[in-house]
Amino acid sequence: MDFALTEEQEAFRKSVRSWVEKECPKDVALELERQEFEYPHELYQKMAEAGFHGIGVAEEYGGSGGTELDQVLLIRELSRSLGGIAWIWGINAFAGSKSVGYYGTEEQKKRFLPDIASGAKKFAIAVTEPAGGTDLLGVLKTTAKKTEGGWVINGQKIWSTQAHVADYLLLLARSDKDVAKKTQGTTLFLVPKGTPGLEARQIPKLGMKNVGSCEVFLDDVFVPDDLVLGEPGQAWYMLLKTLNNERIMMSALALGILDGVIEEAMRYLDEREVFGKKLGQMQVLQHYIADMLIAQKSAELLIYEAAWRQAEGLDCGMNANMAKIVASEGAVTAADRGIQIFGGMGYALETQMQRYWRDARLYRIGPIANEMARNSIAEMAGLPRSF
Repeated sequence: MDFALTEEQEAFRKSVRSWVEKECPKDVALELERQEFEYPHELYQKMAEAGFHGIGVAEEYGGSGGTELDQVLLIRELSRSLGGIAWIWGINAFAGSKSVGYYGTEEQKKRFLPDIASGAKKFAIAVTEPAGGTDLLGVLKTTAKKTEGGWVINGQKIWSTQAHVADYLLLLARSDKDVAKKTQGTTLFLVPKGTPGLEARQIPKLGMKNVGSCEVFLDDVFVPDDLVLGEPGQAWYMLLKTLNNERIMMSALALGILDGVIEEAMRYLDEREVFGKKLGQMQVLQHYIADMLIAQKSAELLIYEAAWRQAEGLDCGMNANMAKIVASEGAVTAADRGIQIFGGMGYALETQMQRYWRDARLYRIGPIANEMARNSIAEMAGLPRSF
């Protein structure tokens, strides 16, 4: 099986890299990241003008076409410079274009996808609850009750990225408590911004600062029937496809960070002289770089395969989890060793390494903790369920 890029894909990758170097090089990204609670609207709009939000949206709905692999190539190049800020593209892609594209009605696709592709509308996902974390269904307390013409939703969500600026929340709620299994009786809603009873509050955090992650509060929020996404009561079975896509996109983001770390480390090893010779001549630091390159190639192969499988309509759950683990742990370890390579300057806020480390550290936790991802892999391999 050949996962080498086609000529068209390689040309696309190079065009994105050229755009990144012009519009958001690493120094610009570092400055953006210092604006903790300021969402980078201007950068988002530049991405829209470049046509990036249309990647992965079918041409018939105003997009540029492309598969999950094309999306991987895009976010990898963005995050090489932007780090976690690249998620302003990623969240819109999986929570918006892919989710609506996967299981929206034809009417919903015509209604939402053109605005997603143009960048006119932003989406966020709201599934995690304060007491649950990865246990989405075990502690799902957000409820949706049927009423005339729609549903009334009450509850609370947490870690909803860009919920404070999103035009719609892709929200999971329990719509039926009288079910045999907790995977049944859940429904997905597209909750519009400004709906009475809806509030989002940003959470101060270690990294990915100006992307914005929020607590979301819902107090008798009314959502009309035409904003139910997919079949009521069957949300979990549909949502798995979205969650797999999220893991693949975040894996590619982590791989892009790993790319950036290697670039920065190699540059410093070539520039810095100690004890009368290049820092890059130090054997232990050469081993650090070798380990980074091994992690880079391992993650790349796993991510490309997972993206290819999803694009082909094949099961990719185990592949997405494997890619997520390898890419996130590779990026965190590489960034930590990158700080070590830089010495004292690695701890200074003016360098890129500390930014890469702070952003990458999240991906060992979310969107699923690596420990839980390992549990899932073992279960898929035939071992008994451990949770």
